Amino acid sequence: MKYDIIVVGGGHAGCEAAHIAAFMGSNTLLVTMNKKNIADMPCNPSIGGTAKGVIVRDIDALGGLMGKIADQSHFQIKMLNSKKGPAVRSLRCQADKITYPKNMLLALENTPNLSIKEAMVEDILTENNQVKGIVLATGEEILCDCLILTTGTYLKSNILRGSVSTEGGPHGEARSNHLSDNLRRLGFTIQRLKTGTPPRIKASSIDFSKCSEELGDNKYYTFSHDDTPKYKLEEQQKCFLIYTNEQTHQIILDNLDKSSMYGGYVTGIGPRYCPSIEDKIVRFKDKERHQLFLEPESMYYDEWYIGGFSTSMPESVQDSMVHSLQGLENAIITKYAYAIEYDAIDPLELKPSLETKIIENLFTAGQINGTSGYEEAAGQGLLAGINAVCKLKQKEPLILKRNESYLGVLIDDLVTKGTNEPYRMLTSRAEYRLLLRHDNADLRLREIGHQYGTITNAMYQNYLTRKKEIEELKEFLSITKLEMNEEVKEKFQENNFRLPLNKTNFLELLKRPEITLEFLNKFIKIPFKEEIQEIVTIEIKYEGYIKKCEKEIERMLKLEEKQIPTDIDYSKVKNLASEARQKLEKIRPLSIGQAARISGVNPADISILVVYLKKEYANE
Repeated sequence: MKYDIIVVGGGHAGCEAAHIAAFMGSNTLLVTMNKKNIADMPCNPSIGGTAKGVIVRDIDALGGLMGKIADQSHFQIKMLNSKKGPAVRSLRCQADKITYPKNMLLALENTPNLSIKEAMVEDILTENNQVKGIVLATGEEILCDCLILTTGTYLKSNILRGSVSTEGGPHGEARSNHLSDNLRRLGFTIQRLKTGTPPRIKASSIDFSKCSEELGDNKYYTFSHDDTPKYKLEEQQKCFLIYTNEQTHQIILDNLDKSSMYGGYVTGIGPRYCPSIEDKIVRFKDKERHQLFLEPESMYYDEWYIGGFSTSMPESVQDSMVHSLQGLENAIITKYAYAIEYDAIDPLELKPSLETKIIENLFTAGQINGTSGYEEAAGQGLLAGINAVCKLKQKEPLILKRNESYLGVLIDDLVTKGTNEPYRMLTSRAEYRLLLRHDNADLRLREIGHQYGTITNAMYQNYLTRKKEIEELKEFLSITKLEMNEEVKEKFQENNFRLPLNKTNFLELLKRPEITLEFLNKFIKIPFKEEIQEIVTIEIKYEGYIKKCEKEIERMLKLEEKQIPTDIDYSKVKNLASEARQKLEKIRPLSIGQAARISGVNPADISILVVYLKKEYANE
């Protein structure tokens, strides 16, 4: 049988790719080694976090599944950085490791146009550098028009603890032994990366009286723009905070040569922003202690996760390390930590649509592209699925700009700058982060989802209703004026607020840093939902900063509009620096804006390129 689209791999990228491709009408096959491992969480079973939580909101705004499944499956949720500015606020939940994959599988099985097959993919069928299908380990061939590879950490993966290296995936499953070699044969550059996970502890062996409680927020939140909360505030599961200590650090330093990483047993490069505990101790010697989080994996079994304690030490050393921690003196380790190294491609060999430059109609998403994290993978999977459908329908691909979404930042970074270590999304990577907030994901992306057919009519109507309510609240604030009387004066004086000199509307008052809608509610009831009040407050209070960002974006978009012909021969562009010429030739940017973001391409090179384009392509 032939399919429109085949998705290889049932991780977070594969789930999103398969679902959205099928939702958009393509006959889709998801091939995974084991249905039980669909949407698996081999690392911490959390969804969201700093910057990542906004990615989940973006995924939901475009019709993806991750936010909805997280809302159905968590037992604790909180808004990170809630006391800081809106640009860095991000939602994070502790998802149930059993419930989340179960709910995801159910959603996929109920998606029309989508079939799921358990099998190992070993090769890709191509003809004239175009995808034709896949070859299974059994020798069976399945044909398709587009193929999306989302293989996670399974390409030639090795599990490492100390000097012991074992072939296999995260849970000891069979690894893919031949696919990365076959990708290399097709012309892809293959790199070796590493990630890791910490020990799991039997909860009944932990002395929680020595640990600090970490509670969920006393306020309802959802990742999805369309769902209502499915949990009770008072029933959220507690998590706990502990710290490493001098004894922990000494054990690690005394056994550093036994670590897979420091003993020379790892060939892959690990994530800079999610390092192992031994890496933290070596790199940050001035730190007396490091935070660790104790978090349950599931409500269905007695196993907890030590967040921040990833290691590749031998099991005997891990015992000593764990038992040095306060509250874990008698802890029973149910699963020892490990490092895992695996093959990935060079993301510079991708187009911004996530189609590969080497094989037409072949898309890749997730850790095969050099990223880390469930959220980064899911976002790539969603866009790869959308763009595979667009390719079949001969429509323009969906390429999000850096000012539209964290996904736009993520993919632009990958295909423009590349990465030689597992890439993790951070708020600091987004230059327009004040615009890419948790609260406005639907305002940024729902219209795009509607145009590309990735959201339902009900989702679009929800967005239109919310947009209307935002405008109505702004209108309400502009026409509602505060009358000066003794009660008003008293309230202002109680809070040490400066009295308005004249009769002033609420919108102008709200521009003051100290004034909140909660305070203004004391005078006239504001008849709008809290989430509407929140986004309007942000837009009003940060109006000046937002306008400044928008001016910068205008300049950026002008550079993006200056397209670079795909047939350009950079060897003919005189006076380019040799490094710039090499980078431009390899990456083949689509616009002057993208070219300017390439590492090694300087402003002088951009000026030379612009002059050359004006001269040689003036009539095009």
